[in-house]
Amino acid sequence: MDRTYLIKPALDEEYPVIDFGKGVYLYDMEGKKYLDGASGAVTANIGHGVEEIIQAMKKQAGQVSFVYRSQFTSRPAEELAEKIAMAMPGDLNWSFFVNSGSEATETAMKIAIQYWQEKGRSMKTKILSRWVSYHGITLGALSMSGHPGRRSRFIPLLADFPVISPPYCYRCPFNKEPSSCGLECAEELDLAIRRIGADSIAAFIAEPVVGASGGAITPPKGYYKAIRRICDEHGILFIADEVMTGFGRTGKMLALEHWEVTPDIVSLGKGMGAGYAPIAAALVSEKVMLPIRNGSGTIMSGHTLSANPQSCAAALAVMEYLEKNKVLSRVEENGVYLRNLLEKMKASYPFIGNIRGMGLLLGVEFVADPATKTSFPRSLNFTGSIVKLAQEAGLLLYPAAAGLDGVSGDAVILSPPLTINKRELEELVRLFRRVLDKAGRELVPQNGGEE
Repeated sequence: MDRTYLIKPALDEEYPVIDFGKGVYLYDMEGKKYLDGASGAVTANIGHGVEEIIQAMKKQAGQVSFVYRSQFTSRPAEELAEKIAMAMPGDLNWSFFVNSGSEATETAMKIAIQYWQEKGRSMKTKILSRWVSYHGITLGALSMSGHPGRRSRFIPLLADFPVISPPYCYRCPFNKEPSSCGLECAEELDLAIRRIGADSIAAFIAEPVVGASGGAITPPKGYYKAIRRICDEHGILFIADEVMTGFGRTGKMLALEHWEVTPDIVSLGKGMGAGYAPIAAALVSEKVMLPIRNGSGTIMSGHTLSANPQSCAAALAVMEYLEKNKVLSRVEENGVYLRNLLEKMKASYPFIGNIRGMGLLLGVEFVADPATKTSFPRSLNFTGSIVKLAQEAGLLLYPAAAGLDGVSGDAVILSPPLTINKRELEELVRLFRRVLDKAGRELVPQNGGEE
């Protein structure tokens, strides 16, 4: 083609053309092989080209791919909702199916506000969130996001929902150590609620493990139990954004299960359809549904393709594959194996500041000076360069922001398909070493530091 008519992320960038994928690998039209160390965008949880999913989608396409949710329900949608309810903790029993993570968090926000309206408390409309967070690109989801780079163009249209600091132990905003911090990052929520007034707050939303805006930031022990207690004490709902972490990414169906905490509403996506079809969900507890069922009897949200049979059939097949192959049982073990491999190589690369995360959602933060944790100058575009070098080497990484301001730091996420084996993990690390060797020669300034 002489020109492209497709709007791609970078308009002047030349992108390789994908041909096919199999397992943890992707192949472009030139025959080049890539190890998908990022599951695309932390999405392809069971790898590429899985025959069981392909056959389930073919079968459904031969029956019906679309019905409008106001006219029909479908067997795949009903079965998927039931299977999710059976797999989730507590009374998280109700699924509202949408098409993307952004729609899921926006729907979760609307349900939280409607819950209070149905209880006669219509002043409770604010959704509190954290800085260094990302909840989606639609305006409601972006209002909840504490991601300065993605907010900046649309600030006049956004609500000021981010109010507290992230649980960022590597760069503690309170200059504390995890062993003696008193969970000040969690207690800050209590202070914010008191300042704003609980009578105007509907919910607090958080990613259990911070993804794109922080590079797999994982909170200290006890953090989410403190968050749950504070929400309950002030009478506000707790929304867990599990779009990235849900469906086994950390070794459990929900990451919050690691902390034995159950939220009131959950947003799901990415691994739910594992990239085979666009689908996401807002998962709602019986507690939240009760006043809605006893009141208006309907949730004011919806999209044309919500709960379409084709996507639901794909997601149902993904869940059955996870269950049949006991995929989640290997995630934590393989995550520890990958993290140990990364920790062993850390000493060889002084520009690696921190390795963090859970399961197969690991983040690597880069710094110019590990002693001071000084970031590289923004002009260096260190993250973008690392991702590009990796793709050239046949390894796909996911770029992430970092730094307390969510702008100044550099990080990447390693999040291969949950089906990856130890040999493939070793190959991933060998390729990553090759990338870091080249980065050390070509990218790291001799004097380091910010300019």
